Amino acid sequence: MEFHQIISAIFLIAVLALVLPGFLATNYKVKQFLNNLSIWAIIVLIIIVIIYLIK
Repeated sequence: MEFHQIISAIFLIAVLALVLPGFLATNYKVKQFLNNLSIWAIIVLIIIVIIYLIK
């Protein structure tokens, strides 16, 4: 892996570590958790498709 990919992965893990506790604290109900998780999955898939189309 190239250096910028390693740095990007570290930043991604850092953001996940900052956001995950708050996300889990506000989604204590299973139905709400799955709903929010599906919304995030759709957002990530849209971003991946856009990046794939650009390259």
